[in-house]
Amino acid sequence: MSQLSPGPGDAIRVAVSAVIFSLRSDPDADRLMIPLVRRTRAPHEGMWALPGGWPGTTEGLDDAAARTLAETTALTPSYLEQLYTFGDVDRSPTRVVSVVYWALLRSDLVDAQRAVAGAPENVEWFDVDDLPALAFDHNHIAGYALWRLRNKVGYSRIAAGLLPDEFTLTELREVYETVLGRRLDPSNFRRLLEGSEELVPTESFRTGKHRPARLYRYNADAEVETLGPLEA
Repeated sequence: MSQLSPGPGDAIRVAVSAVIFSLRSDPDADRLMIPLVRRTRAPHEGMWALPGGWPGTTEGLDDAAARTLAETTALTPSYLEQLYTFGDVDRSPTRVVSVVYWALLRSDLVDAQRAVAGAPENVEWFDVDDLPALAFDHNHIAGYALWRLRNKVGYSRIAAGLLPDEFTLTELREVYETVLGRRLDPSNFRRLLEGSEELVPTESFRTGKHRPARLYRYNADAEVETLGPLEA
């Protein structure tokens, strides 16, 4: 029998998992974080893992990803996209192929959703750059998702999934800085964005300790533009 042909009882199962990115505040600054679920059964009982589960027999993968996220974390992301399929033969004690999604969720919606549904006891948020040892190959998966996010942020509107509908240019720059993990030159960033048709200035302003800052929103009808080099 060919080694590529499964024998009797060697069924291959398909699972869905997700990496949910959100900006969470601490006393010093916002941090890019993901929620992890502590496993309650073998294998890897007691270890942290990405949220996920098994698709239903009549359920599409997208629906399964959204459902398992809601069931395991009580969260509904504002952006959900299929990331990659991971199927190394030794990634699990049994043969499991995981279809992994990545998701973005505004921090205010995290708090609002948890106020309604409650926070599961076995779910905690972790800094993407300081993850513990995870079950299965989930450290590799989380690292790949972060790499994709950091590469995609400069040529897409993916940052919109982490922002409220209206935002200041400073707030937008801070999202880019948090995702990229480095500081950006404020003047250069403002020049790149103000020359873009993707942002629409509103008549509203954010007031605070400094002078009022104009609020912007994304122009849904404009073509997505590449920002170009984001200089530190």
